[in-house]
Amino acid sequence: MSEEPAREANAAKAVTESDRPVTFRDVFAIREYRAIYTSTQVNWIGDYLAKAAVTLLVYQQSDSVLLSAAAFGVSFLPWIIGGTLLSALAERYPYRRVLISADLFRIVPTTLLLVPHIPIWIMVVLVFLASLGVPPTQSARSALLPHLVGREKLATAIAINQTTTQAAQVFGYMAGATIATVVSPRLALGIDVLTFVFSATIVTLGVKPRPATRTRAERTHLLSESAEGFRLVLSRRVLRSIVVLVCLSAMIGVVPEALAAAWAALGSDNPATRGLNQGLIMAASPVGFVIGGLLTTRLAGPGLRDRLVRPFAVLGSLVLVPALLSPPPIVAALLVMLSGAFSGGISPTLNGKFVLMIPHGYRARAYGVVQTGLQLSQFAGVILGGVLADSFRLPIVVGIWSLAGTVVLIGLVARWPSKREFDTAIEEAAATMPPAVPSPAGPADAVIRPNSPNEEYQPAHLSRVPGETTAASKSYRPAHAARTSITPERR
Repeated sequence: MSEEPAREANAAKAVTESDRPVTFRDVFAIREYRAIYTSTQVNWIGDYLAKAAVTLLVYQQSDSVLLSAAAFGVSFLPWIIGGTLLSALAERYPYRRVLISADLFRIVPTTLLLVPHIPIWIMVVLVFLASLGVPPTQSARSALLPHLVGREKLATAIAINQTTTQAAQVFGYMAGATIATVVSPRLALGIDVLTFVFSATIVTLGVKPRPATRTRAERTHLLSESAEGFRLVLSRRVLRSIVVLVCLSAMIGVVPEALAAAWAALGSDNPATRGLNQGLIMAASPVGFVIGGLLTTRLAGPGLRDRLVRPFAVLGSLVLVPALLSPPPIVAALLVMLSGAFSGGISPTLNGKFVLMIPHGYRARAYGVVQTGLQLSQFAGVILGGVLADSFRLPIVVGIWSLAGTVVLIGLVARWPSKREFDTAIEEAAATMPPAVPSPAGPADAVIRPNSPNEEYQPAHLSRVPGETTAASKSYRPAHAARTSITPERR
């Protein structure tokens, strides 16, 4: 349940945000957020430890770079081939239960990786199975976050999550590679198993039970529910605009990082220097992302952040155009860092708006749609950039690629939805929130009728969440009904 006080303003007033920047202290003051944040960071560090360990383990057994890369890349497959289906599962069950169950499920295949001398193909299969828990976990967290922190704090909470996740990536890779190389890859995998245990425990103790957003009577086929998420996101202009902008920016920004090794090789024949230059280029984007996210969230209020979206989106691509001049690696890294900073500066705002514009019961699936689009767009950027770099000079490829992206982005932001459109969409999504329901009196996550009519509670997705007001006297129309552009579900 949210620890925000109930807001008494009407829905129209609730859409208007205070222009006072929300501090990190404001967000961390919420107990449930602290639990989810801790669980998230522990999960990420464990995941990156495991990736570094499995990559080395496969390479040690096969002496094959290709198989080692395959063991690394297989963890992305669940999002690409079934991310939206797995995300739809998070709508069927209480988010808390999904998070705990996914952690417990991932313990099993990760533990099996500790068995000595198992064949490489089995390792790859186990990594894939463990990765199946990622889409429902991330989707459930994304859908749960606004219930925990409220609308005003959402952008700051997202900024905290994204920036520290970048740090977790760097730490996880470095620690995983060090432990795997100096001690044993299986020690790193053992630590990953412990992170799942700790994450499940902290969610169990720190997050309160809430009912599922979707009852058994409302369920259809999983494929149908997944398709509804696509139709919702792609049929609404405000949602579609954010998804296209995010995916296009990712497709442009991933190319310098993906081609960093070849780019570094152009500047020096010294292996040590080339390795340093490659590291600088690859680390530049996440470092810039962290800086941009922190600065805009801490120094700019919601109104200013909204106004910065369009110029920052264009600048994120435009700053990479000077790559045409074949700058030295250190300058190239600075350009990539600037691009990452502009992306980080708008990401919390776009993510916050997107989540708040999703009707009740669709947030996890909508998150799955976005993540699937991001994975596909980044994959396409890497492949196309690599193909072009095989035929043309790499700096020319990066510069032309970024210039073309800038032109497309200018056209996109020229048709960007107005603030009124975003506010209206947020208000309409808030109106889909259900009325107060009886307090659960039995096991966690089970909704049971109270023994007394006075035993009632309001889940966090009600008026306790700023900007999501609900009147008990209103008739409730679920998100899958006429308030959305989606065909109503069969009963």
